[in-house]
Amino acid sequence: MYKRIIVRLSVISLITVLFCSCAKISTPTGGLRDRLPPVVVKSVPLNGAKNFNGKKIEVTFNEYVVLDNINDKFMVSPPMKKKPRVFIRAKSVDIEFDEKMKDSTTYTFYFQDAIKDLNESNILQNYQFVVATGPVIDSLSVTGNIYNATNLEVPEKTLVLLYRELADSAVEKHLPEYITRLDPTGYFRIDNIRPGTYRLFGLKDADNSKNYNLPDEEFAFMDSTITVNSEKNYIPPPKIVKDTTIVKKPVVKKGTAPKDSTRLKKTEIKVPEPVALIGEYRLYQFLAQKKAHYLVSSKRDLKYQMLFVLSLPPDSMKFELYIPDSKPGSYFTEPSKYRDTLKVWLSDSSLYSRTLINTILKYPFTDTLGVTGYKQDTILMRFLQPRAPKVVKTKRPVFTFENNISSGSLKPGQTIVFKSKTPFREPDSARIKLYEIDKTAKQKAPYQLIKDTLNSCKYFLKTKLEEGKKYLFIADSASFGNIYEETSDSVGIKFSIKDPDTYSKLTLDVKNYEGSRIIQLLDKSEKLIAENYMSKDGKTVFPLLDAGFYRVRVIYDLNGDRKWTTGDFTKGRQPEPVSYYPTEIELKTGWELDQVWDISIKNFKDPKLREKKKGR
Repeated sequence: MYKRIIVRLSVISLITVLFCSCAKISTPTGGLRDRLPPVVVKSVPLNGAKNFNGKKIEVTFNEYVVLDNINDKFMVSPPMKKKPRVFIRAKSVDIEFDEKMKDSTTYTFYFQDAIKDLNESNILQNYQFVVATGPVIDSLSVTGNIYNATNLEVPEKTLVLLYRELADSAVEKHLPEYITRLDPTGYFRIDNIRPGTYRLFGLKDADNSKNYNLPDEEFAFMDSTITVNSEKNYIPPPKIVKDTTIVKKPVVKKGTAPKDSTRLKKTEIKVPEPVALIGEYRLYQFLAQKKAHYLVSSKRDLKYQMLFVLSLPPDSMKFELYIPDSKPGSYFTEPSKYRDTLKVWLSDSSLYSRTLINTILKYPFTDTLGVTGYKQDTILMRFLQPRAPKVVKTKRPVFTFENNISSGSLKPGQTIVFKSKTPFREPDSARIKLYEIDKTAKQKAPYQLIKDTLNSCKYFLKTKLEEGKKYLFIADSASFGNIYEETSDSVGIKFSIKDPDTYSKLTLDVKNYEGSRIIQLLDKSEKLIAENYMSKDGKTVFPLLDAGFYRVRVIYDLNGDRKWTTGDFTKGRQPEPVSYYPTEIELKTGWELDQVWDISIKNFKDPKLREKKKGR
């Protein structure tokens, strides 16, 4: 009996184990992630078709796809007057157009990176569809690079235009024969070109006309024509794989189940960023100097201030403003250094409290015939006072201003500057004190407060400040104020004049160029810190520099006007060349660094400097 019970229990246990193992629920495996871009399975017509005369192209993929920013990325070369329609239909991308194609011409439809798969957004890079309306597919190519003329960076949203018509006016009035877009490294390549002589241009197209027809469009041009023949038939560069993740396949032993793929180990392999390719032609894009005189803008962002801006300095001509029905002394004007900007301060409350102010402006204006004379405009200036909150706590208006001693130190020879957002009234010198201090005592230091001749919002404090000494600046309440009866709170600031030995000095021995040049010292974001003019080879010095990283740029001053001069297509003048010191220069506290710089190569900038500027 006992043995029978044991056997029955064993049988029941075995059945239970088998039943549970069969009914066990496990998480389904996800499989390997799709990292492949969409693949073309068919197209009507075939890519590369000849004697094409249809009005529609259909490209079908092996999976569902989406179009990313297709209006900006899709292009046709040669361009059509009316852009084709591109849309998704199931797994296909359709291109439809109504315009009749040119005879015996090869058309290229560029998608760039606009096509992605639906699920994983894998990009089909640089997809092109080519058809010819004649019996031959044109197969020649033009390659090159375009950089910004001032900083040799890659310009954004730049088109590359190739014209068979050689007249200068063609780029202003007609569509190009071929077109493409500059890639992120500054490289371009135009394929499927027929042999011939062409003009090559770069354009940041502001109005989508594909013409250089606006004065504020950035532009680049070759000095001479280019010849395209069989020797220009370049082999396309190899594609760079973007996917950086390799998934290891599981090793499955015989008789065992595979492991859950969601737990598979992934090995990250870093692929370097695409290296900028060097094409045959190099262009430098610039913004041309305006030639016509006109009023650029007029605004009243503050109730007591109006601003008027001209396209060009008026030179010997007048730029004047008059406010009818205003009291004498109720406003005053401040022109900028080159007199192309006129700032108007309204000093009378009965005037600046108006919502609308009628102004009469007289300024130089160039008409459609190119003749410059005076134009008088009546301009209504509006300011809408922001709605005040329901509960208003009345506070005394406080006049605030900035200074350059709040950091606690000045460089030897540096002047103390006070700046405000509204015009200063004359400071009360009796309430302002400057002391030289040491460990035991403080002694009054004489000073002068001098108003800036061009800017009513700026004052200078002139005094003799000695290196290595400490000072105390005290301004009692109401010592500073503005013309709107706002006064300052009391201020007390301790500062010192740092010892010159705590700063760094950079000396550059500039060689191998005959002619004038401007040497500019920049910070690592390329903001100008200082510049020195040189008429010939030699040494130039930048003293009293803080520790940090710097860049150096040279402007080849071809016309000797001591500033960078932009290009002019109508005169056939290229922008003045620039070049960069090959690397960033690191200066540490107290360093004196001497460097030799060969500037014989114009328009040079190491690609590593571009990468650092982009934050890579």
